Amino acid sequence: MAKDGPNWDGLLKWSLAHSDGTRPNRNLSEEDRRWFMEAMQAQSIDVVKRMKEITQVMQTPEQVLEAQGVGSEDIEDMLDELQEHVESIDMANDLHSVGGLHPVLGYLKNSHANIRAKAAEVVTTIVQNNPRSQQLVMELNGLESLLFNFTSDPDVTARTKALGAISSLIRHNKPGIAAFRLANGYAGLRDALGSENVRFQRKALNLIHYLLHENTSDCNIVNELGFPRIMLHLASSDDAEVREAALRGLLELAKDKTGENGGGLGEDDGKLKQLLEERIKEISLLSPEDLGAAKEERQLVDSLWNTCYKEPSSLREKGLLVLPGEDAPPPDVASKHFEPPLRAWSGRPPADTSPKTEKKEAPLLLGLGPPPAPASAPEARDVTSSSATNTNEDSTS
Repeated sequence: MAKDGPNWDGLLKWSLAHSDGTRPNRNLSEEDRRWFMEAMQAQSIDVVKRMKEITQVMQTPEQVLEAQGVGSEDIEDMLDELQEHVESIDMANDLHSVGGLHPVLGYLKNSHANIRAKAAEVVTTIVQNNPRSQQLVMELNGLESLLFNFTSDPDVTARTKALGAISSLIRHNKPGIAAFRLANGYAGLRDALGSENVRFQRKALNLIHYLLHENTSDCNIVNELGFPRIMLHLASSDDAEVREAALRGLLELAKDKTGENGGGLGEDDGKLKQLLEERIKEISLLSPEDLGAAKEERQLVDSLWNTCYKEPSSLREKGLLVLPGEDAPPPDVASKHFEPPLRAWSGRPPADTSPKTEKKEAPLLLGLGPPPAPASAPEARDVTSSSATNTNEDSTS
């Protein structure tokens, strides 16, 4: 990448001058074409080549890196860059081809908690909505390492990141879900719910909801492990996202129990009714602004009441289930503010090109390095930094 970066202001002015939409496109002169290509290539990076370089560093023993002055912060920065590259599904799958997936999983066992957490983040990005990479990580026993960190890591951030990676790895992955069950993953989720870390609680609750929604038979496991009582407690949490996630899980359990005991939660049914009455009372006291923010919670409370007691909750009678305007279609904003792309871009502030935004190069190693990547590795190809990215599912990262 060019040190000073491309001349984006000049490129924008040139584009506006030659394509303002009022006249047909003209052929570029050779000089203009050469200038344009140089400007675009200056903003391009050979991603596969960079992943190979990063892989070479990851394959280097830790003591050798320390001797070269490469510390844990340098490794974290390198993993940050790698995570950006593998946001493209093609690059995520290519990482294994260049030999980089195995050392990333190896970093899950690193002695530094921040590196373990960062490696789990990279794995999350690699496997999101990516069946091929999910399979590769499973074949390399990545789930085993993630489960160990999730249940046993002394650092709560590393545990949380490992849980996020597990959630992405087993989502829409039946072998992964089966392996999670066999490894007593539900016991780990129960322990996570007992944590004082709300982010850890949210991730655990979201995964529980997904598993129960996909496999209603798992409701029996959850009930036997005492999840309902814990979720009832979390449904009164001070954190709104934890409350909503706990209510979603309780709703899945209540739906599963409909045929058995009238839509309740067995011995916890009385506690559930008391909880819902308290939540309705709290919701009734909210300001109009807070009521709008609590839209999902209002709907979950009503759905739970209706499922368990076969009648609408008092939120309907009070007019608090659907507020005025909530059922109206969203306003058509785009047609009023539509601009041709180039003219819209011209009004935006220039991108921050200060040194703090530049990527750090992979640490330079002295002396002989590890052997080169296998000959079967794919040829390097140029892509821009705006390559397509994976869709993120578990939101609460």
